[in-house]
Amino acid sequence: MSQRKLAIITILVIISFFCAGRLFLSFDVDKSVSYGDRRTPSFVGSRIVPADGEIAPASFLPTQSKNSDELGLGKLLVASRGLADPAFAKTVVLLVQYDAHGVVGLMINRRTNVPLSRVFNQLKAAKNISDPVYAGGPVDMPIVFALLRSPSNIEGAQPVVGGIYLISAKSQFEHILSKRPDPATFHVYLGYAGWTPDQLRQEVKLGAWFIFPGDAKTVFNANPDSLWSEMIRQTELKMAKGGLAHLQRVAATPTGFF
Repeated sequence: MSQRKLAIITILVIISFFCAGRLFLSFDVDKSVSYGDRRTPSFVGSRIVPADGEIAPASFLPTQSKNSDELGLGKLLVASRGLADPAFAKTVVLLVQYDAHGVVGLMINRRTNVPLSRVFNQLKAAKNISDPVYAGGPVDMPIVFALLRSPSNIEGAQPVVGGIYLISAKSQFEHILSKRPDPATFHVYLGYAGWTPDQLRQEVKLGAWFIFPGDAKTVFNANPDSLWSEMIRQTELKMAKGGLAHLQRVAATPTGFF
């Protein structure tokens, strides 16, 4: 094998490993984090590709029963099986911003092994807290957000859905962490996912995402590693029932030939 071919193969291998692991390797927890009190998100979006890496036509993707008009603040996006982009494959995303400025989502099912105390190593309030952080998305990994479930309003925090609030300011993190929050009601996320509204609507129309209503039980699911598989089964079961009901209606309709 020539040196030129060997160099090309080496580069391709490095790129493959980078793409597969970029979500977890792009954040250095030994550096200071920054906080998500910002208004204009960066936009990435997902690449809808099958396993062979070619752009998928609409016919490749499973038939959808939902409408992009259902998108909005507090909705959950569940990646379809046809969404093979490693940054978004098998993810469940809560939309925490949806307006003319853009769309921001947090992946709620990619739990890491990194403890809060390591991420917030400059905050005394976070000392010895071993609860894991989540990979919120491929954009701006040093930026941190949090979701907190609270029965009462939280001053300065943005309400998302069903008693869930988005935490983004340093002062809020210091105050909450000092109270040693219950990990069943408080999750921290590194980075986020970002789209323009038109971009996300187009992805939904192409079949990249299923849309679910958001709720605290799902957002703070005790088994996030299995959350996507559970939710995708719900969508497929609903689609199967819908298809069966359609066939039954067709079978019961007189054809007019007799």
